[in-house]
Amino acid sequence: MTTAPRGGVPGEGRYGEAVFPPERAGEGERIDYGALAYDDITMARFHALGVGPGWRCLDVGAGTGTVSRRLLDEAGVTGVLAVDRDVRFLVERPVTGLDVIEADVTDPDFDPGRFRLVHARFVLMHLPERDRVIRRLAELVEPGGVLVLSDAVDLTSDRAPDTPYTLVMRAMWQALRETIGTDVSWVPSYPQLLRDAGLSPVAAEIHVPPLLAGSPISRFWADTWERSRAPMLATGLVDDAAVDAAIRYLGSDGCAALSAGMLTAWGRKPGEDL
Repeated sequence: MTTAPRGGVPGEGRYGEAVFPPERAGEGERIDYGALAYDDITMARFHALGVGPGWRCLDVGAGTGTVSRRLLDEAGVTGVLAVDRDVRFLVERPVTGLDVIEADVTDPDFDPGRFRLVHARFVLMHLPERDRVIRRLAELVEPGGVLVLSDAVDLTSDRAPDTPYTLVMRAMWQALRETIGTDVSWVPSYPQLLRDAGLSPVAAEIHVPPLLAGSPISRFWADTWERSRAPMLATGLVDDAAVDAAIRYLGSDGCAALSAGMLTAWGRKPGEDL
């Protein structure tokens, strides 16, 4: 989750610098809470696509490496190349078959080879060059292979009831736009972007994990709000009391809200049948 370059307009920071610095104590645990909420869904999609023995895989923005390791342990792939701008969490947990490189996916010279599976999750939403990066990732898929992209879709629109949760979530999205240029509004266009990149067939699905007190996703959001509190307050949409109220609400049995969803889209590179 730390592969984002400059946030562009309006944000001028970088993921991992302006917000969520990896050196801050507990950042790896925050990422792992998200992994606990979404990894099973990601792995189910990989299995449905036939990912398995003989596959070489590229995991972009690999974070703490939970997906990379499960590809090796559960799918039995031949090897995984895990890429991130900061690899401190990846090198802490080495396993056989997992190679790690520190690189920026937006670098025009980024060319780690060709792979049966190219995967990026919660990465492109932070990148202003998303169209170019999607085309580049599609080029890294070998014929017959697949590109799988996942990102957030916001379900706290103006039509959602005002609760402590929705008020703070809206402030969070605005804060991330203003600091690092995060934009999830374009995520539903993933299938068309994959098709435009030359992949066919393409398809997509959305998963929304339940917000239950003490669940990994609830703990992920509470921790995320704490770590982005300063830019959230700077939006003027919330104050400290509102953030504290939202964290209490999220941890209560009275929470009645929808988490942000994860949209996953995939497309196959025309060529050899797997």
